[in-house]
Amino acid sequence: MVFDTHRYRFVSQRLPSAATHRIVVLTGARQTGKTTLCRAAYSALRYINLDAPENRDTLRQLSTLAWAQTVGNAVIDEAQKEPSIFEKVKFAFDEGAISFTVLTGSSQILLLKKIRESLAGRAFFYELWPLMQSELLQKVMGNSVERPVPLIDAFFSGHPVPMVLATTQSVLLEADDLACRQAEQHVLAWGGMPALLPLSDAERWEWLKNYGYTYLERDLADLARLDDLMPFRKYQKLSALRSSMLLNYSELARDTGISVDSARRYMEYLRLSYQTFLLQPYYKNITSSTIKTPKLFWTDVGIWRQLTGYRGEMSGQLYETMVVAEIVKWIRTRGKEAELYFYRTRSGMEVDLLLETPTGIIAMEIKSRATAYTKDTRAMRTVAKQLGNKWLGGLVIYTGMAIKPLAEPDIWAVPSHRLFQPSDFQLGQMDSLEKRSII
Repeated sequence: MVFDTHRYRFVSQRLPSAATHRIVVLTGARQTGKTTLCRAAYSALRYINLDAPENRDTLRQLSTLAWAQTVGNAVIDEAQKEPSIFEKVKFAFDEGAISFTVLTGSSQILLLKKIRESLAGRAFFYELWPLMQSELLQKVMGNSVERPVPLIDAFFSGHPVPMVLATTQSVLLEADDLACRQAEQHVLAWGGMPALLPLSDAERWEWLKNYGYTYLERDLADLARLDDLMPFRKYQKLSALRSSMLLNYSELARDTGISVDSARRYMEYLRLSYQTFLLQPYYKNITSSTIKTPKLFWTDVGIWRQLTGYRGEMSGQLYETMVVAEIVKWIRTRGKEAELYFYRTRSGMEVDLLLETPTGIIAMEIKSRATAYTKDTRAMRTVAKQLGNKWLGGLVIYTGMAIKPLAEPDIWAVPSHRLFQPSDFQLGQMDSLEKRSII
């Protein structure tokens, strides 16, 4: 069966109306759906795509004073392709000649200091990530429809874990559980790029390979001028192989055959273009001696598979990469006031994730198996004692069926396919056929 690529995007709930007085900046990796989202949300505005060289030439030559009359309120796609437009937009906006502009780009180059300074106090920044599991279950039904958010959202409320989970169904009915698992299996197999949804498996592998070439030829060119792409390509693959591991620049530099400074610079390119993100260690010593090195994660499992060549069943590395990426995507998509860390001491005690909210901390262990054991909570129990009244509870995230209490203090087992799906799984909002054939 062929499926369309249109899915409801939760970031649309945060996008301002075109009737407001502001500049909107929307960034994200190539092919995550920025153009589709903007053209749907702002269909009445002029649309200009700066991927087209002639459009770049036209806007480059356009005088600042003529901007409002010629362009006006507009959606400008791939804005980083022509940096001169930022000052022109700023001038027209400050003069009151335009009231609303949307700028999109395929990298965080739009968020760099120079751009932030030129649009300071004027621009509102948003990010569009690859499809999340919760978005795979929801087709577009009009942006005005309030959508059920995934269970993970409830853990940002500041309430203790038992309070969040006490009224949540332990298990789902078969059809609902199947739909949740289908969404998770798609993300584990292919990642979240919208364009993959209607394709066959063979076509998906080909698309992912071509995406890699496009990234090197176009997105990387926005960030750097590299005469030889081969070292960067090798570095990219070696970085993918180290997803969910401690970041070691010296080791990456040695294996790639480049300097440590180049290794650091290449990682920044990957981060700015939404290929990777770094998870920082918890910065407050709650035991004697902690690791200070960040962990590296790949943002999209499909691209990770293409780079590593891994087409096999779920591994622990793949599962942890998916879980951490889903949480990061939700935090960034919803603009949550929370920080995500990992915790590891030099003696080897480790907690996979610490979610710090304004009212306390929730610890998480990630286990790529169908059974959660009390022994999985050992490190979390130690951390709970050190945190004292900051402790809100713990989660063992696993591949099993049931949400259930696991250990004290306030540690529960939660299946990942439940964590990233609507908390009450309000499938009544979707067509009954659709919910049984999600992907």
